[in-house]
Amino acid sequence: MLGIEPVETQHELKLKTRTLKYTARAGVIPLKDPFDETEAEIFFISYTLDDTGDLSKRPLLFSFNGGPGSASIWLHLGAIGPKRVRMEAEGWMPRPPYSLEPNEHTWLDAADLVFVDPVGTGFSRAAKEDLDKKFWNVTGDIESMGEFIRLFLTRYKRWTSPLFLVGESYGTTRVAGLAGHLVEKGIAFNGVILISTAIALRPIFFEEGDDLPFQLFVPTYAAAAWYHKKLSPDLQGRELRDFLDEVEAWSGGEYTVALLKGDRLSDAERQSIARTLARYTGLDESYVLGSNLRIDIMRFCKELLRPEKRSVGRLDARFKGIEAIGVNEMPEFDVSLVAIKPPYTAMFNNYAATDLGVQTDLTYIALNDAIEPKWEWEKGKLPNTGEALRSAIAKNPYMKVFVGQGYYDLATPHFATEYMINHMNIDAEVRQNISMAYYPAGHMFYLDVTSLAQLKHDAGAFVTSAA
Repeated sequence: MLGIEPVETQHELKLKTRTLKYTARAGVIPLKDPFDETEAEIFFISYTLDDTGDLSKRPLLFSFNGGPGSASIWLHLGAIGPKRVRMEAEGWMPRPPYSLEPNEHTWLDAADLVFVDPVGTGFSRAAKEDLDKKFWNVTGDIESMGEFIRLFLTRYKRWTSPLFLVGESYGTTRVAGLAGHLVEKGIAFNGVILISTAIALRPIFFEEGDDLPFQLFVPTYAAAAWYHKKLSPDLQGRELRDFLDEVEAWSGGEYTVALLKGDRLSDAERQSIARTLARYTGLDESYVLGSNLRIDIMRFCKELLRPEKRSVGRLDARFKGIEAIGVNEMPEFDVSLVAIKPPYTAMFNNYAATDLGVQTDLTYIALNDAIEPKWEWEKGKLPNTGEALRSAIAKNPYMKVFVGQGYYDLATPHFATEYMINHMNIDAEVRQNISMAYYPAGHMFYLDVTSLAQLKHDAGAFVTSAA
């Protein structure tokens, strides 16, 4: 259907401390209906370390990015794979032309890797356009990716390997759902890795009348203000984690109670809350009052650096975007997304053709903007696959979960993630199965070299202990 022939290539990765010899495979696996008709072809790239011996002892990890509508390119060439897009040290866009470099922090020494592009992303396509709707929904997405995993395990004889899932952003929605879906199909996982978590979407979606996101985003607003030095000297001089402990206690306490009162809040209470919220977020007190004590994420991204005609990134609040007009309500673009799309797109296309031998004229769709507007949510509701993850742990109490969050992530803030994890209704006996780590960067915190190294250390230890 797609005309992409499977290709297998041999490689040697020379790193500072070790050399890895591995086999790369790129190709498609067809998904078929009960009548053996192809409904979609799923493109993947896998890496298998050579000469590892008994595959029952060699972990296998399936990696997904988010969106919905994102290909697996970001984790692949940013954090996990053997090659990495060369960025500036903190993750800023480099000057073109772009290049790849050996990934000193690849996970390949800990596990074999499979990067999967859902239907409509990367090179993956439905057989017919009218079949897109079968896959562009929460359940269809989980079921199709689950079928891909089943087929991959069969085709490459990996049923006995320790199995892991890793997802980023909406990819965490997907892999949490996959863990619950596949345990019912007889596929149990040793571990699930959640990067920039969105296993429940209500805590991170701003909707009229729902105060929850306003409470959960305040600590990340505070982190952004701290990073850009917009706070008073007494707050600016503190360590970030110490400062955030104070902000989280206030946001989850006094601020939450105030929002619960709604219109019953007295003028004195309103002034007091506005004063503290402005102090923690670096915004003007009059702006906070004019916002009814509720700061929308995109308005914050525009407001924090408005006097400088700059915006901060949604995916990474450390990034600063150049704004044409200072009076707009929202940023003109997300600088933290724009900074990564050109280098990653260019380098994947070059890498796939030259290093991996993929020959096709198809467009590799790194981010498909057409998918999210057409995405069908469950019965019109925002999904919560945290229950599927809870169920998977209950049915397979050996499964461990690792959660990684960036302090400057305004897409999936760390305080919202803590809320999601703390509201899964996990039984006390298996609560210790879940561990969390924090990184001083944004949504794709692995763009920051220091955080990348720490993530490899944390994820490598997790895979080794859970395998």
